[in-house]
Amino acid sequence: MTSDPSREQRGGTRQDRVVRRRRAARLAVVQALYQAEISSAAPDKIALEFLQHRLTEDLDGLTLGDIDQKLFLDVFRGTHEKRQELDDMLMAVIAEDWSVERLDSMLRHILRAASWELGYNTQVPAKVLVAEYVGLAHDFFAAREAGMANGMLNRLARDLRPEEFSAA
Repeated sequence: MTSDPSREQRGGTRQDRVVRRRRAARLAVVQALYQAEISSAAPDKIALEFLQHRLTEDLDGLTLGDIDQKLFLDVFRGTHEKRQELDDMLMAVIAEDWSVERLDSMLRHILRAASWELGYNTQVPAKVLVAEYVGLAHDFFAAREAGMANGMLNRLARDLRPEEFSAA
């Protein structure tokens, strides 16, 4: 089978573009959650700023570009509103000698956003969400932290969605 050069120039298949837009939205969520933590601005103001300005900013040669805006808003708002519940969920899967607040702030935001999606975005399979957020952890951290995220998210996914992991 030969590849379609015009399809490659357009950025791949429709499904490829959807996946990229969702991944970019998840990255934007993590960045917006970090900004909310260090800023006194209201969460809705931060979300609006991201949608209006931050997506086209050049950061080290990269831009977020076209994102799934609905996913961005759902995950950002949900994660921000359910922060304590998400931290409690993470405490159930973190090592005994650790706390959520002890985690690096970016890792904490990655884990919170992933936890929200695992709990509230049930149309996306748990294994897909774990892979997405572990990929984000790899973007920010070395193997140790990404491995920690992988272990925690796999345990949480199995706790929240056991039916997706039961033997067929």
